[in-house]
Amino acid sequence: MICTVTFNPSLDYIVRVDDMRLGTINRTTYEKVLPGGKGVNVSIVLGNLGHASRALGFVAGFTGDELCRLCAEAGVDCDFIRVAEGMTRINAKVKSNEETELNGQGPNITEKDVEELFSKIDALGEGDTLVISGSVPSALPHDMYERIMARLNGRGVRVVVDAERDLLTRVLPYRPFLVKPNNHELGDIFGVTLRTRDEVVPYARKLREMGAANVLVSMAGEGGVLVAETGEVFESPAAKGTVVNSVGAGDSSVAGFLAGLMETGSYETAFKMALATGSASAFSDHLATRPEVEALIASS
Repeated sequence: MICTVTFNPSLDYIVRVDDMRLGTINRTTYEKVLPGGKGVNVSIVLGNLGHASRALGFVAGFTGDELCRLCAEAGVDCDFIRVAEGMTRINAKVKSNEETELNGQGPNITEKDVEELFSKIDALGEGDTLVISGSVPSALPHDMYERIMARLNGRGVRVVVDAERDLLTRVLPYRPFLVKPNNHELGDIFGVTLRTRDEVVPYARKLREMGAANVLVSMAGEGGVLVAETGEVFESPAAKGTVVNSVGAGDSSVAGFLAGLMETGSYETAFKMALATGSASAFSDHLATRPEVEALIASS
């Protein structure tokens, strides 16, 4: 079983406005509502690639109802915890001359809600995979990642972590199966600027030395790097295409990596599928589908 955890999922309200101006009425030329959150994206793309997963997290209010409906519509098995106070956040993404985002706060999550999440995670065992990604909202303990990793330690669960800075580095002693920073996040950890794949490799190796089994680094237009637990290093430029929307591309890479590894057992193939899946999402206004991913792999 694969489970994903999104602590603070959202409804993403995406609009386009011609020549947006502050202080007056602006009218949209395009609008769409999508289920949002890094773990939710991973689950949707896994489903698009033919692999089932279960989405965990917290929802509340009428927006939580709509999030569950949209996830089910996308084929995601939702097992969200219903929170009593507040509502699932709405993130408004306004595309105009510049892109502007307004992100909501999310519901009030109690310790009882957290324990309910832990009970679901405790059901995982040998051979299962858990993907934890994204920020930890202020309503939750700051050490949520470590608490989850500690509970699963020694139980044979492959844990994937996609998070920034301290959230990532603090879980490394628990030996996560895969971590997926981008080159900017990796550079922030070590206080350096990383622009090329050659510059990324030694720092990805450092994350392995600090505890990660596999390190996948996404680099947008530069492609990516994988330092695998076998000691092998794979790197590749990005596929050629026009970026339409980069939101969810990194999450898609995680889904592609897991799908490729499950299907072939090859880290090289998993890496290629990760890059193709991330690019397929970036080149479209929706998350990657299997035909789009296979087309990019065939053209590389």
